[in-house]
Amino acid sequence: MLSGPKLLIISSAILLTLPAICSAAPHAGPYVSGFIGVSIPSDSNMTTDDFINSTNYNDKIEFDPGINVGASGGYDFGYLRLEGEISYKHSEIKNVTDRSDSYNFRNSDGSIGTTAFMANAFLDLHNESKITPYFGGGIGFAALHQSDTHATDTRGGTFSRARLYDDGDDTVFAYQVGAGVEIALNRRYSLDIGYRYFATDTATFNGNSSWSNSLKLESHNTSVGFRVTF
Repeated sequence: MLSGPKLLIISSAILLTLPAICSAAPHAGPYVSGFIGVSIPSDSNMTTDDFINSTNYNDKIEFDPGINVGASGGYDFGYLRLEGEISYKHSEIKNVTDRSDSYNFRNSDGSIGTTAFMANAFLDLHNESKITPYFGGGIGFAALHQSDTHATDTRGGTFSRARLYDDGDDTVFAYQVGAGVEIALNRRYSLDIGYRYFATDTATFNGNSSWSNSLKLESHNTSVGFRVTF
């Protein structure tokens, strides 16, 4: 049995530490967020199957950095967040190189656009500060759009505008992993600075035409977001 003075001391200690505990406790509840940033696709291997001539070609595709924009909504359980996310990434094709003879096409155009629908899970590492590191990832699917792509071919001493890839679409499995920090502005609003590695399964375009193109898309994505917790 605790004596009166001991009970008073323990009670006082608990009361004194409650503000610190409450300030460090995570704020659970539903939330929504939006973000914008930069997508940097890795070099990709584009395979072209020519069904008429029964041949295939292999190209190295390089991209310019593009936009990464999206929104998410979910529930914060305190240390675990589960959310659904929709995002759009777009990058222009910068360079195309034929791997068979290392020929570099000139003035390449075209682009790859990716609309992704992801189910994510993140672990929040709460502490005494307003900055909360987190890490996690997600799985889902991505709808890829490849635009018509042309380039100048100077082989053989001629300057011809060649069609490299046709316009096409495909939907494939996708996943992402990443980390970031949440910076609390108050109990409801916060900033989110994050990084995601994003990758898809092999997408095949124009499978019903005389040729088809296939590639796996991988990208490194950074973003700054704003989150509202209810």
